[in-house]
Order: sequence, then structure tokens, then C-alpha cells
Amino acid sequence: MSKRIPSILNRRDFIKTSLAGATALSAFRPGILSGAAPAGRTAVALIKTMDRAQGVKDALKLLTFPSPQGKSVVIKPNFNTADPAPGSTHNDTLRQIVLEMKARGASRLTLAERSGPPATEKVMEDKGIPALSRELGFEIVNFETLGPDGWKHFQPDGSHWKNGFDIAKPIAEAEYLVSTCCLKTHRWGTITMSLKLAVGTTPKTLMREMHGSPDIRLMIAELNLGFKPQVIVMDGVNAFVDGGPSNGKMVEAGVFIAGTDRVAVDAVGVAVLKDLGSNETIMNRKIFEQDQIRRAVELGLGVKGPEDIEIVAEDKAGRDYADKIRDILKQG
Repeated sequence: MSKRIPSILNRRDFIKTSLAGATALSAFRPGILSGAAPAGRTAVALIKTMDRAQGVKDALKLLTFPSPQGKSVVIKPNFNTADPAPGSTHNDTLRQIVLEMKARGASRLTLAERSGPPATEKVMEDKGIPALSRELGFEIVNFETLGPDGWKHFQPDGSHWKNGFDIAKPIAEAEYLVSTCCLKTHRWGTITMSLKLAVGTTPKTLMREMHGSPDIRLMIAELNLGFKPQVIVMDGVNAFVDGGPSNGKMVEAGVFIAGTDRVAVDAVGVAVLKDLGSNETIMNRKIFEQDQIRRAVELGLGVKGPEDIEIVAEDKAGRDYADKIRDILKQG
């Protein structure tokens, strides 16, 4: 068996921000303006905006997350199809993430993805990603081109996968990983946010087993055992509150959500869906009882409950909305 991963991998060698008045305000809203959450809690940035570039900037500015300085950074988008956001990651969001990583000293940038059911190459072309990569200077890895040695096998105890699962090595072995997802539901009555991005890190051959299982939502969570992102950015400028993942009932949400904990980011995302008015599965089930989130908590992939999440915001609009989402989180 060849030890060589396709040449696309080898073409080239593969804040906390202080805000005016934060100290005074913290007496009334502890931690809300700081990317450093209190001990034992994880920060999730919540930005109210319709401007994607600004949303990425402000969300990352509020967070304390590992520095990509000198690191080879892999970006995992949501390119299941080429449908407009939130059907797929908006190019404006992707562009700003690339610029932010470059500004923070990343030594190399790679966008890595597997689409489906459409061919990944076609999805990338339809979205203009090759042209964007040439403009901004990042590599592209199409997991559909990986050979047998391009995958890492996992078989965790208690998994609902019959024979375990494979994760693309560019993700499983990434030096630094950025996940960028959309705020949306899935037509199968579930959510498709940061945890669901894991499906695009696997070979298409696994999809038949997953789609045919009654435990599909638990299996999605289990895939996340194969990797860990350093930072997650969720574009919620527009959201699907029903249907999805490629198209559905779309509403203007006007938010960006970011953090370092997949469970916390998805929990805040579900709280926003509840505020917007979503489908029966979302509205009639508590946030930490949603199957993907519940299984992820069982696996130790993130926070255990709403009390572990500190929502941080930048301006009055963000703080007011954070108060509302915090209440929804507490209520479940």
C-alpha cells in the first residue's frame, strides 16, 4: 500500500481585546465583554451583524484562542453543496477567515473538504474556490482524491459505527484546524452546525451505513472524536429554521457565533434557532437533549450544560441579544 498522499498535499511544504468601559460594565454583566470566561466556563462570542467580514473580525477579536503563529492551518468549511449560504459557507466568510489567520502569522493555509452527494471538485468550481485560492494564496485538498493512506481509522469503544470510521488525515493530523459552519437545521429533523461538519471529513463510502442507521445523530457526534478544531466560526447572517442542509425555510438571523468548544457553539446556535422559531424537533426538545449535543457531551467533547457557557458580546445590540440567548440556554 502506497505511503504517498496525493500531490495536492505536497505542492508546497504542507485576544483577548480590551474594550472601553468593560471594567465598569463587568460588575453588572460578569465576563460579557471579555473573551476570557470565568474559571470552569467556556466563552462563546455572539456578534449581531449582517456584514460577514465584520462578523468574523469581531468574533475572533473577542475570543481567546490558540495562536496560529507559525502553524500550518487547515480550514474545514461547509461545502456539502454549492448552494448559497446557509446552504454552504459564504465566500465572504471564508475570505475573512483566511485573512485573519494570515494576519495572525499562519505559515500556510489549506482549505480541505469532501462534498456530497455532488462531486467535491464540481462544488469547489461552482463556488469559485480555485480562483479564490489563487487570489488569497491557500491550498486546496479534495478528500475524494485521497488514496488509501490518506485516511486515519478510529474505532472508539461504545461507538455506533459497526467497524469504526475513517477521518481524512489532513483533518485528523492537522497542526491547527479552523472549522466554519452555518446556522441551520437538517431535513432529517436534526441540526447541522459545527458537530455535523465532521461528516465532510469522512469518505463517501461511509455514508450508506450512517444514512441507514437509526443512530445517525449519535454517529455524527462520534465522528468528532477523530479531530479537534482550535477555533470554530459559525455564520448566522441567514439561517435555515426548517429543512436544510442545502435549502430550506430561510430567515435573517444577523448573527455570528464563534468559540473553541464545539458543543458550546452548537448549543448557542440551537438557542438562536429557538429564538427565531424553528421546527418541532428544535422547539420541543431541550438544547442539551438534542441527540448530537447529548452524545457529544457523553463523549466529553465539550461543555456539559448551559452553566458552563459564557456568552461574550461587543456592543449594546450584541449584549442585549446575548441576554436573550442566555435566558433561552438556561431554560433549555
